[in-house]
Amino acid sequence: MLSLRRLLWSRHWLAAVLLLITAPTAVACPLCFDAVRESVGQRLDTADRAVLAVPMSGSARFQVVEVVKKGKGAIGDIIEQPITNLNASAALSRDPFLLLGNYPAPGWSNLGNIRVEHADWLRQLIATRMVKDDRPPPPTWSQSAQGSVRLTYTGWQQRIAVILPYLENSDPLVAEIAWGELARAPYAAMDAARSRLNPATVTRWLDDPRLAPRHAAYMLLLGFVGGPPDAVRLEQRIDDLRSSHVATNLGAIIGADLELRGPIRVGWVEAMYFSDDTRYAPEIGAAVLALSVLGDANRTIPRERVIQAFRTFIKGHPAMAGSVAPQLADWKYWDAAGEYAALLKSDTILDPGSEFAIVSYLRRAAAAGATRP
Repeated sequence: MLSLRRLLWSRHWLAAVLLLITAPTAVACPLCFDAVRESVGQRLDTADRAVLAVPMSGSARFQVVEVVKKGKGAIGDIIEQPITNLNASAALSRDPFLLLGNYPAPGWSNLGNIRVEHADWLRQLIATRMVKDDRPPPPTWSQSAQGSVRLTYTGWQQRIAVILPYLENSDPLVAEIAWGELARAPYAAMDAARSRLNPATVTRWLDDPRLAPRHAAYMLLLGFVGGPPDAVRLEQRIDDLRSSHVATNLGAIIGADLELRGPIRVGWVEAMYFSDDTRYAPEIGAAVLALSVLGDANRTIPRERVIQAFRTFIKGHPAMAGSVAPQLADWKYWDAAGEYAALLKSDTILDPGSEFAIVSYLRRAAAAGATRP
């Protein structure tokens, strides 16, 4: 039975997990979703035009020195329209400004200073969304859009290859762009990072407290580029978090651990998080989310094994059982319908969000002909 304190925590957790689990997979990996809202890369994708420009001496005007994304304009053009997000410290930099424009609005928006030699890299980054994908997508892959911009699976893989060498670049805006694209990349596409990055480099970033806001994405990256020694380090991090009941970045750490160790590790997650009555709701939620992401990818961890773990979760945590219902429905797994129907009829206190998710699951199961209406 949940204590009152843990039950109250579970209600906050359920709302968050239900939101993340139902988020479109191709927009961002949910394990890093909180790390970035709208990345600079997204803004570049959706902008009609992007240029590098420098202020003209003794004038409020700017001159274009590089065209990053073609609209109407060329090198040497003079910008006289208003520019938002300018600040005095940025104006002192010798590096040009990265400016974005959208039609029909006449003005520009400043994203920050960036060295001119990175203009070609920015063009490569933008070009990845234009890549044609003739291969079949991974299981459950669905194209999703930010505005009208779509990135295919191949496009995402190429984008990851483009940004990897620029992670934590000495140019702050370049480093921010690279990390932002890594953080919002779909989990399945992160496989492109294998053998492209030294795990010691990622470990160094994870040991740097100044990079703490970026650790979730880097932790997950370690799962793709690391090896057995890194798995041991991850296990130690998990043990440290378990001893203090802290769930910060726990989903990403468990996800990386599962990616490195494979299916044999799922039983450990069940025992440590689904069968341990001392775990708090945020800890359990992190484990649920990690398994959901790995099960959605259906590669390193077979989906059938994740479903088995979710059945264990439903039995052990009936008050929270609805949190996995949207994922099970998306996977068209309807064999939990009986348990869910019984939960609704029982005296179990369900969070409204969990109850709604269970009802939605049962309706989808009935529509699929898996249960009686």
